[in-house]
Amino acid sequence: MKIKKKILLRIGHLNTEIYTLYLAYRDPRVKWYVKVFILLIIAYALSPVDIIPDFIPILGYLDDLIILPLGIFLVIKLIPQEVKEECRLKARADLHDFKLRWIGLALVITAWLIIAVALIIIIKL
Repeated sequence: MKIKKKILLRIGHLNTEIYTLYLAYRDPRVKWYVKVFILLIIAYALSPVDIIPDFIPILGYLDDLIILPLGIFLVIKLIPQEVKEECRLKARADLHDFKLRWIGLALVITAWLIIAVALIIIIKL
């Protein structure tokens, strides 16, 4: 039971960090090249497509367990300290807002629908 609690705590922490990155992306004090890295990490985190498909035993989950947290860690290091602290505080406060969760869900569903429509169009060609 302790392991399950630790995993859920880490997942919650990753959600906070991803939202912190989003807030930092919108901050004008963050340099443009850091914003590019932030955009790549957020896109990968929200993307329904993995580098290594999840159906491949063990390796399929490595990108979710190693690549994403490592990317978040590296990008967080590039953000100025004062921006990082402000964004983390706002992220922690905002993540308790259920409206924000519905927006995130809508974005993921929209991404899946776009991919589905694109596949249908490609198949029909």
